[in-house]
Amino acid sequence: MKNLKKMLLVALTLVFSFGLAACSGSSSTQKSGETSEGSGTDNKDSGIQELTIKISHVVAENTPKHIGALKMKEVIEAESGGKIKVQVYPNSSLFGDKDEYQNLVANNIQFILPDMSKLVGNDPGFNIPAMPFLFESDEAAEAFWDGEKGQEIFKRLEKDGVLGSAFWPNGAKHMTNNKKPISKPEDLEGMKIRTQGGQLLEALYAELGAGSTSIPFGELYTALQQGTVDGQENTFSNIESKKFDEVQKYTTIMGHTRVDYALLTNTKFWDSLNEETIAVVQKGIDEATKVAIESAAKLNEDALEKLKSNGKTEINELTADQIEAFKKVLEPVYKEWAEKIGTDIIKDAESR
Repeated sequence: MKNLKKMLLVALTLVFSFGLAACSGSSSTQKSGETSEGSGTDNKDSGIQELTIKISHVVAENTPKHIGALKMKEVIEAESGGKIKVQVYPNSSLFGDKDEYQNLVANNIQFILPDMSKLVGNDPGFNIPAMPFLFESDEAAEAFWDGEKGQEIFKRLEKDGVLGSAFWPNGAKHMTNNKKPISKPEDLEGMKIRTQGGQLLEALYAELGAGSTSIPFGELYTALQQGTVDGQENTFSNIESKKFDEVQKYTTIMGHTRVDYALLTNTKFWDSLNEETIAVVQKGIDEATKVAIESAAKLNEDALEKLKSNGKTEINELTADQIEAFKKVLEPVYKEWAEKIGTDIIKDAESR
């Protein structure tokens, strides 16, 4: 009887031990085929990782921003052999201006493309596109942001857990209005101009004797049509695609400020990638940046020709002497904001 009890006790102990081992193995092993969604997964084994990457932006499909994002999707998916899926969300369909940065930090999204004017609260260096007559061309702006001081501004976002991946241009801004042709600073006195917002642009127009206000881009056509504002500043592609020439009698080619974008990702996502995966994603970024730059120049060139052929708005281009007159009037604003941004940064930008 005693022997029988001992045998039963040994058997029960073995069954219990095997059960614990089985439970332990099943709880610590990841199921085969699981993928991460912009995950920040700790699995950095060699080979391209399986991921889903989300790219969010706030503008329409017929823009350099979206064209570049689609190229990024194409390259990453092809180079990864389908292991990486890329989803692109235009038109604020996932996140908008007000919440995209916070969701990037939280890794709810892996890439965003904000207008740099939306980042001035994070660092004053992002006021660079609003500095009057700072860059004479897209190439000069590109050279600055790819250079040491531009990259220094991008690096300042790392305190938020954000990485600056690339500069994508939209282009130089020009002015339209419904009052009169603009050829000298005094012509703007008393006008109310819609801008993207920000203290620098407010100061710029105040120095010119004009008022400024920020109106959502989607509401701007109606605001111009109804006379809520007298004019606005924008790239040729935005002016033509939104048909502002239908409700603005005059267009002045000025190039006084710019619209530029920053392609941003986050450290949680980027640090989760192994070397092979980073190489694939970086190639997508590089190829997309080339396409975005080329498409911005082409869209603006084509848009100006369409505005001319439409004949709905009177177009005049400032001469070099007229631009110098504007620069002289805006010199106090330029000096004040050069100090806020950093005189070393402005000096570098001026050299481009």
